[in-house]
Amino acid sequence: MKAFFDDRQWKHDPKNFMAAGVKRACPEQPERIARLHAGAEAAGCVFEAPQDAGIGPIAAVHSSQYLTFLQTIHARWSAIEGAAPEVIPNVHPRRRDDSYPSSPVGQAGYHQGDTACPIAAHTWEAAYWSAQSAIAGADHLAQTGTPAYVLSRPPGHHAYGDMAAGFCFLNNSAIAAQRLLAQGARPAVLDIDVHHGNGTQDIFYARADVLTLSIHADPTGFYPFFFGHAHEHGAGAGIGANLNLPLPQGQGDAEFLAALEVALDRIEAFGCDALVVATGLDAHEGDPFRALRVTTEGF
Repeated sequence: MKAFFDDRQWKHDPKNFMAAGVKRACPEQPERIARLHAGAEAAGCVFEAPQDAGIGPIAAVHSSQYLTFLQTIHARWSAIEGAAPEVIPNVHPRRRDDSYPSSPVGQAGYHQGDTACPIAAHTWEAAYWSAQSAIAGADHLAQTGTPAYVLSRPPGHHAYGDMAAGFCFLNNSAIAAQRLLAQGARPAVLDIDVHHGNGTQDIFYARADVLTLSIHADPTGFYPFFFGHAHEHGAGAGIGANLNLPLPQGQGDAEFLAALEVALDRIEAFGCDALVVATGLDAHEGDPFRALRVTTEGF
């Protein structure tokens, strides 16, 4: 299988994030690339670097204001006397439609949804090339009809159109789906990460041209908490184009695969002819959070 990855994706190397009020070492480390790359090659994937498709396919999903923020915030933050080496917000607006701050601190709170998406010196460059890998994978599928594996790191499914969250900055899956749509496909995004793909859902929530589906641990007691519930079916033109399949914590292969069958039936009924799989592996029984218990055989 063709696979896509760019070496500049290594450059995002966050050191810290906040969890439960405690400053901790960030678990979203470059080492993940080495493990995924080696595993994909062992499975027969042949990697190549993506071409630069430019900012256009990214701007088709993310707002210009947000993209400017991602490109400039670290330099502006670093100019603040006494600022930490990474951008981590400490204040968030109750509503995001009243005004837009000029302060880097205010903009960080506006565009970073939590304290688990630290922005370092090379975050933008790495996220940009992670998105370019996703674009290349979508183009390969559209042009050849054969699947591709994309090693997208930094990850993307928690990123909204104008907000980072949960280690995610650019929504690679949404960018790939939008790219496929632009080439005449009817795409679906199937998210199998243990955390709900809240950013992907939000991007397409009021649209009927992309089907979004997510199998994840019940968010009533698990990140992202506020989204990913079974009653969220879409809005406006998008009603019926979003399917959440939350599972009670502790469930394993049988329940996960049963949910997958429901998702596949919906994909077929929607008439999809292109599929983007947001492949988080943290539903595995060996994951430190142990929210779900999917075995290696189950995957």
